[in-house]
Amino acid sequence: MSVTIYHNPRCSKSRQTLQLLQDNGVAPEVVEYLKTPCTAAEIEEILHKLGDPDPRVIMRKKEAVYKEAGLDDESLGRDDLIEAMAQCPSLVERPIVVKGDRAVIGRPPENVLDLL
Repeated sequence: MSVTIYHNPRCSKSRQTLQLLQDNGVAPEVVEYLKTPCTAAEIEEILHKLGDPDPRVIMRKKEAVYKEAGLDDESLGRDDLIEAMAQCPSLVERPIVVKGDRAVIGRPPENVLDLL
């Protein structure tokens, strides 16, 4: 079964997670999501594979754009948050690893071992 990592090579946790996968014999499909942003539908699918949590679970809340765009407003709906991530991929937490119908956030990187 194929494994996909939504990866930012500038992020140490993302690099560590990719290395951990490779060290365990996994050659994942690497999606550099800052270069190839996910669509709103892809983000929704990832959330579903994570167990359908609040979209803020995969949002980088410390990014300046998060507060500047008012994304900390609790009245915003799911679709608004997902669309914000589709429009501004730097808001998406990294790395996210997907295998089949499951996904995990690689923070800490060892979280991905649950998928293997």
